[in-house]
Amino acid sequence: MKTSALILACFMPFIYACQDQKVPDPEVNKMSTSTDFQSNIEDWSADFTDYGVAQENSMEFKSDRQNLPDPLDKNRKALMVSGQNRSASMFMFIKKKISGLQPNTEYKLLFEVELASKYPVNSVGIGASPSLGVILKAGASSTEPVKVKNGDYYNLNLDKGDIISEGKDLITLGHVGIDNESDQYALIQRNNKEKIFTAKTNDSGELWLIVGTDSGFEGLTTLYYTNVKVTPLAYISL
Repeated sequence: MKTSALILACFMPFIYACQDQKVPDPEVNKMSTSTDFQSNIEDWSADFTDYGVAQENSMEFKSDRQNLPDPLDKNRKALMVSGQNRSASMFMFIKKKISGLQPNTEYKLLFEVELASKYPVNSVGIGASPSLGVILKAGASSTEPVKVKNGDYYNLNLDKGDIISEGKDLITLGHVGIDNESDQYALIQRNNKEKIFTAKTNDSGELWLIVGTDSGFEGLTTLYYTNVKVTPLAYISL
């Protein structure tokens, strides 16, 4: 009897912890999203920020669903984003709204991103490296990520941090460097398995997902998103 009581006492903290954090039911699991852009962009859209209003026409912003470049499989589609960083802090991002989640609830989210990059980790450039100086970030918010004009400058309305630092609404997944020494495109994968991200839904059970690159490299960056997967791991009702 004493042994049983001792075992129960040891597991009580674990039991209470499990009561606070719920495991998603099958309906919540259906809200996982994975987009490979092969058939369409599935409501993902691209935008750009962190540059001067006067630089609008010189940033060479582009986004489009295209075939992958050589030497990759050209039959495979991707969401291409490209920009010429003349502001020393260009942010290129894609976003998507998901719905059907629990309202006013904190979700723990796992981001898994695959993209094509051509910038070797040992490369150098103006301002920063075109590989190590371009940081992939991901996050989520109940507020739609949009570009806002502050005086003569465009900023993001969310807290993404500085180029290499994280913010309240976005965390870093790593740089866009490839291991190859040549500047040919190669696929890279990044995720936040070591640091799960938490975001709270709005009254309607909605979240805006955002994935983007924060750049200190003052040059042209062209990337191809081939897969973006976001998985709710757990949720906590508030």
